[in-house]
Amino acid sequence: MYSDLNPGKRVLMGPGPSDVHPRVLKAMSTPLVGHLDPDFLTIMNETREMLREVFQTKNELTIALSGTGSAGMEASLVNLLEPGDKAVVCINGLFAERMADIVKRCGAEPIIIQADWGNIVESEQVKEVFEKNTKIKLLAIVHAETSTGVRQPLEEISRLTKEAGALFVVDAVTSLAGIPVEPDNWKIDAIYSGTQKCLSCPPGLSPVSFSEEATKSMAKRTSPIRSWYLDMQMLQSYWGKERFYHHTAPINMVYALREALRLVLEEGLEKRFQRHQLHSKALVEGLQAMGLKMVAPAQYRLPELNAVYIPEGIDDGTVRKALLNEYGIEIGGGLGKFKGKAWRIGLMGYSCSKANVTLFLSALENILQNNGYTVPEHGISAAAAFYKE
Repeated sequence: MYSDLNPGKRVLMGPGPSDVHPRVLKAMSTPLVGHLDPDFLTIMNETREMLREVFQTKNELTIALSGTGSAGMEASLVNLLEPGDKAVVCINGLFAERMADIVKRCGAEPIIIQADWGNIVESEQVKEVFEKNTKIKLLAIVHAETSTGVRQPLEEISRLTKEAGALFVVDAVTSLAGIPVEPDNWKIDAIYSGTQKCLSCPPGLSPVSFSEEATKSMAKRTSPIRSWYLDMQMLQSYWGKERFYHHTAPINMVYALREALRLVLEEGLEKRFQRHQLHSKALVEGLQAMGLKMVAPAQYRLPELNAVYIPEGIDDGTVRKALLNEYGIEIGGGLGKFKGKAWRIGLMGYSCSKANVTLFLSALENILQNNGYTVPEHGISAAAAFYKE
């Protein structure tokens, strides 16, 4: 006989998922109704309204796709690109590399702008590409690169993209509800996120928002969209007034997202951004006091995803295993070029708290010392001094 579900109690401080608020878990246990039930249609409408508020946009086509953040990535590209189109992809980490892969699968031509992992893509690189190429359909870029902890400035790159007559596509999987995201002000045409990061909701939905210009572009396509499931024109009818049946929505996940969005708006976006900044700075103070070096430069560092280099002589897996087994703390290892070289420490949504910062610093310091690392200064003392200030 199989036993009852009883996974270990964890403090989720990795790159996602983050800890889920009890109110969100409670919302998920709300009794099921049909996906075309009038009560559920009202819930869908309310979810759309709150998504617009959290995205800070007036875009009519703002919905939650049934799928994780990767579904949002694919939907943004397959709906806007046709075979033979040119797409600029700015790569400075793993998730931008995935964008380039999807561009190729659309039959489009990717024009790659490369930056070193841990750095931003410079606007001068974008300007040079637009000067050398014509008839570019879109530019795609990651706002918060989860593999490196880098926050990419968008305003100047948006200006250059719009001047070139191209659409602007942004990955906000790790940034939405953690740092400012402003699709209307930054003239973003397609933006997508995930529920399991700063929204502190289980993984399973991908909030997306498309501008009026992007919607018009989709309507002018001369070839079929290369995905039936992620066809935004059909999904728009499903989420819109027509309620044209497309698929059976993950109803309880929509309940969860609605409650997660309600929590964000109750806290207030500005206060939420400030909370992420506060606890990230305390964490960084503690890590640096312990002699550890952050991956991203301070001016481009994400507060919700803190990437730090592993000290010389310390084994990545040994430390993460001890954190999990001895303290119940999950953090992420490095991806791609940073595998075995960096840790990724998440402070996202409900996981972003003083209690988690102090618990993690204390646990990490103890484990490092047990593995022969000499700590120059107590990290928890440095964080406490920061909080006191």
